[in-house]
Order: sequence, then C-alpha cells, then structure tokens
Amino acid sequence: MRCLFLLIIALPLAAQENWPQFRGPRGNGHADATGLPLEWSDTKNVKWKTAIHGKGWSSPVVWGKQVWATTASEDGKKLSVLCLDRDTGRILLDRKLFDVAKPQFCHKFNSYASPTPVIESGRVYVTFGSPGIACIDTKTFKILWTRRDFVCDHFRGSGSSPILFGDLLIQHHDGADLQYAFALNKNNGRTVWNTKRSVDYKDLGPDGKPKAGGDWRKAYATPHIARIGNRPVLISSAAKAHYAYDPATGRELWRVEEHGQHSCGARPVIGQGLIFISTGYSRSQIMAIRPGGKGVVTDSHVVWRYHRSGAPEKPSLLLVDDLMYMVDDKGGLATCLDAKTGAEIWSERLGGNYSASPLFADGRIHFFSEEGKTTTIAPGREFNKLAVNTLPAGFMASPAVAGKAFFLRTKTHIYRIEK
Repeated sequence: MRCLFLLIIALPLAAQENWPQFRGPRGNGHADATGLPLEWSDTKNVKWKTAIHGKGWSSPVVWGKQVWATTASEDGKKLSVLCLDRDTGRILLDRKLFDVAKPQFCHKFNSYASPTPVIESGRVYVTFGSPGIACIDTKTFKILWTRRDFVCDHFRGSGSSPILFGDLLIQHHDGADLQYAFALNKNNGRTVWNTKRSVDYKDLGPDGKPKAGGDWRKAYATPHIARIGNRPVLISSAAKAHYAYDPATGRELWRVEEHGQHSCGARPVIGQGLIFISTGYSRSQIMAIRPGGKGVVTDSHVVWRYHRSGAPEKPSLLLVDDLMYMVDDKGGLATCLDAKTGAEIWSERLGGNYSASPLFADGRIHFFSEEGKTTTIAPGREFNKLAVNTLPAGFMASPAVAGKAFFLRTKTHIYRIEK
C-alpha cells in the first residue's frame, strides 16, 4: 500500500500569518511567506528590535498581533514568559511563571528556557520541562492551568518542545532517571496518557545509577505527527530509539533502535514516503525509515543511512522537494542529499557553529549560526550562495516567519526583519 503523509497540525489558512510552534505551521521548517528581505543587518531592514532579559533558547511563536517567547534567569530559579506586540515590539507581558528553589543542573551550552511554546487562537502553552507547564489565555493573560508534578532529571537541561493534536498537548520527558512521552488535555491540563519508553538502556551500575551519569538516557527531540495511510501516527525520537505511537492513546506501534548514537535533539522530518531522523550525539548519522511494521523494525525498515561528517547533532533537517539539506554543529559544513537514496549531492563549508534549525522561506534556504551569521542559498543540486547577513550576539533559537517578516531571536534580542 502506498504511504501518504499529511501533517495533522498544519494550519493552511493561517500559515502565512502565524508561526504557531517549533519549526512553523507544519513543523518542518517551511514558511509560506513571500516578499521577505534578502539582506539585513543590525540597522538595515529592522522594523523593531527588543531586548529580552535572562537566558533562553526557545524560538518565538507568532499568532495574530502577538509574539511569545520564554526566558529564565541564568541560575534557573526564575522561569518567565513574554508577549510582544507584533507591530511595534513593545513588551505587553513579562511574567514570572515559576520559582524554582533548587534548579537541576543545566549545561552552560543549554538554557533553562529552551523548549519552544505552542500557540493557537486564544491560548499559548508554555513548558520548561519538569519544572513547570502552563496554559495562558492570550487575550486576558490569565493563567488557565499549570502542572508542576512531573518527575524528570533532565540532566543537562530540557529541550523538547510541545505540540498540539486535537485536544491533546503532547511532549517528551527523556531524562537520566525517567524517559516517557505523555499527553495532556489541553483544556484542563489533566493527563490523558503517559507512556514509558520501552527500550532497556542497560547502562545501570550495581548501585542502580546510570554508569555514564545519564548521557545515554537523556534526549531533547520534539515529536511530530503525520498521517500514514489513513491513520495519524506520532513520530517520537528518544535517547536510543525512535518510536511510532498512536497519538490518541500513547500505544507503541513500532520502533527503530540505536546502538552507536544517543540523545537525539532534532525534530523528525517526513516526506517522499519516508521518515528522516538525525540520530544525535557521538558521530550523528541520518536515517531514512520506511514507516510501518510492528515491534523493532531497525533491520527491515531503515532504507538508508548517511554516516559522513556533516550530519547534525542539534539542528533539524530540511527537506525541499526531493533534496535533504543540513548543517553540522561544529564548523558549519552544509550538505545536500538525495532524499530517496541518501546519495550526497554537494557539501560546502559555511563556517561557524550551528544550533538553530535551517529555514525554507520565499524560495530560499537560510542557515543561522551561533555567531550571528545567516547564510542564504538557493535550493538545488548545485551550491548557490545568495547572501550572508549578520546580527550581533548570535543565534541559538530557530527562526520564525510570519507575514513578510522574519522574527529572529538572538542571545539578547528578538528582531522583526522586514523590507
């Protein structure tokens, strides 16, 4: 049977004006906007620029006249949410949501506010991992519900962003102690299902503690929902396995297990009849998986693997037509693959280091570096660089696009970039 993919969370009528979640309306890094600028700087094509206090790597989300983001104090004791006026950049809301008396350890490369919110008409859902989840009315700014009872030692900080599916808010907690995916009723915050990861990690010492201190157990990936055949499927990457669940119940359908890599941080990408996954840390590789099957399908359903340097650990992949684009974390090696076969088409050094995921917008591909450089190329089987632009402070957060504007979060500011 031919497998057809349709992203359940796509919002086709509102896609051009809103950016509701990590990696956009369809969760794949594609924007429907046109008329975006090709060139910008700290002063050129900047409609507004707003300083953001604290430290947070969450991406902006945009709905209607609002831009939302999270931030945290450097020590993780104060977790906050901000709402900006989309037209002016003026801060409409700056609210501390949670106090944390004894924050978990967070690696200096991460932040205590790395998960990106998800927004819809009338509500925004904000998470900081196990320290707290909140639902806020976007008109009144009233907090509608919170959850602070989830247990998870994120070990080096949280990173998984939530997604919406019908009346469900779905998220991952993959920590050094516990690893599970769960769904909440978005209307009241109550747990609908909670599914423990089924893979036996087999790295516990005689004292019952992880031998590697948790590195082989944690993960940061954001889930994805697709329609495969005639059913919705939740594609969910964890520390050492990649799962397919029934999103309504959390029941595991099948999984692909990993043995060489761990701690997946990239969001899966779906297209060309395949699921594409960047496997994570320790010499990441790219896998193309044919959906379906039952139980462990590693040997039967992995169509191809890409092992060479250039496979990213943190930035997600970008699929445009039948080509897959990616950039590695250290050194900025950009690579283009044939999505159906995994064959390398080209590989070019951009320079810099990368955490943000690439973007396809207005017919162009953009790569955002930690040093603040954006390299723009034309999609295709030959490398064609169109522009290089720079903003101070650098990018850890992935970009957002709405209307004819980029909404770019650097380490210190949010910018609206527009002609």
